[in-house]
Amino acid sequence: MTLPDPVDLAIPAFVALVLAEMVVARARNRRLYCPKDTLTSLMLGFGSSVAGLLAGGAVFALAGWVHDFRLVEIGWAWWAFALCFVLDDLAYYLFHRSAHRVRWFWASHVIHHSSQHYNLSTALRQTWTGFFSANFLFRLPLFLIGFPPAMVFFCAGLNLIYQFWIHTEVVGRMPRWFEAVMNTPSHHRVHHAVNARYLDRNYAGVFIIWDRMFGTFEPERDDERPRYGIVTQLGSFNILWAAFHEWIGMARDVWRAPGWRAKLGYMLREPGWSHDGSRLTSERIRALANHPRNGEGDQPQPGGGGASEASLTAPGSPPPPPSAAVTLPVPGRI
Repeated sequence: MTLPDPVDLAIPAFVALVLAEMVVARARNRRLYCPKDTLTSLMLGFGSSVAGLLAGGAVFALAGWVHDFRLVEIGWAWWAFALCFVLDDLAYYLFHRSAHRVRWFWASHVIHHSSQHYNLSTALRQTWTGFFSANFLFRLPLFLIGFPPAMVFFCAGLNLIYQFWIHTEVVGRMPRWFEAVMNTPSHHRVHHAVNARYLDRNYAGVFIIWDRMFGTFEPERDDERPRYGIVTQLGSFNILWAAFHEWIGMARDVWRAPGWRAKLGYMLREPGWSHDGSRLTSERIRALANHPRNGEGDQPQPGGGGASEASLTAPGSPPPPPSAAVTLPVPGRI
């Protein structure tokens, strides 16, 4: 069976919704959008589409090859689509969690988190190097189980479409029953935040139940507004730097690392890991926030720990609100 790419069909709606959100932002809060940041997101999204076209044939061929060894014949029944959608979302959760916990995958995924703004254009800021980092590996078990590749890719497209609308600050919270089961703008704002409390939380694509089941859920708090971006902000709208900066940083770390164990650590350990303990992982950032040593409140302050400092506000972006504590910049960390 041949199925359309639902993402291609959704592109006009994406454009219309971005324009509508811009109108709302202009009336309510102009700081929601920065023209240079939005253009960067759109260009990165275009580059991701080109990369996807170039690599798509190889991924589909690999999926077909794995499917030849399928354990069962599932077919095209309606229930197969529903089951495939749920299991594909679980596969996405596992990928997404790995993309924040393994630096090799993070180097590809960081591009999506590099904006200091949180709006619908941010959803279009996608990786150029997903094939190189082998993100497709997480869906291979679905083909091996017996789901047809076209069905899996169709469900993956629906998953991506769902995630578009949750990249917004215009929507507050959904009804409680919906927030309990589904990923929402509130839950995903937490995921994109650099606040110590919110780091490495809420990996869900469609169903937030995975985070609740596996202990990675964190609710958005009314008394702690999310601050977006990555801990060491890019400080630039250069699309090449946005696309490749973490790969460059990882290559430098691997080159300078003493011995193969440390070299592998810089590729396969969590972002922020260092062989000499001079940097901070999200766990250490969270621990410092919960037990501050410097008397400066609930956030660690810039400097110390061997972490290089960087601008916390990109050119053209609004500064953090005066009441917001500054998060310690850590190379390679969300």
